[in-house]
Amino acid sequence: MSDSNTLSSELRVVRGCLTGDGESVRTFVRQFRDSVYRVSFRILRHHEDAEDVVQETFVRAIRSLHQWDQTRPLRPWLLTIAANRCRTALAKRSRSPIVTSQDFAESACDLSPDMEERSELAEELELHLQALKPDLQECFRLFYTEQFSCAEIAKRMNRPEGTIKTWLHRARGQLAQALQRRGHG
Repeated sequence: MSDSNTLSSELRVVRGCLTGDGESVRTFVRQFRDSVYRVSFRILRHHEDAEDVVQETFVRAIRSLHQWDQTRPLRPWLLTIAANRCRTALAKRSRSPIVTSQDFAESACDLSPDMEERSELAEELELHLQALKPDLQECFRLFYTEQFSCAEIAKRMNRPEGTIKTWLHRARGQLAQALQRRGHG
């Protein structure tokens, strides 16, 4: 499906959600649930927490659909909400005094970095990412969040693959510079 067909299909579903059409809401959730779950699980590394974040993401997204810029793809906007919900879940987890043996086993290698510091770094990275030009931002999110190949991104964004590689290089460089200026490098 072409980008314009995808965008118009997303727009129809969003308009249905905004009018309270139950079938549109179900379609919206069905269309994006797997992507939201993959991102959530990748960040949280815990099935139940990822499932909770998926639910929170869709509740928040449906409440905020009127704020979505209809000229932009819906998926990156929705995945940003999911990433923000994950950061909140990680922050809550780091404040929780109860650590199960499963949590300990899953994070045994990650015990040295402070979770709060990692959450702050993720938040700062997201802020710097939002400051990038929209094309760089979308390209970066598709590559790192959705794990699209450069060829898939090129097709989706209707750009040569070399341009996509250049944009990824620029986005990484600008994010690295921004984080180094803030003392994270």
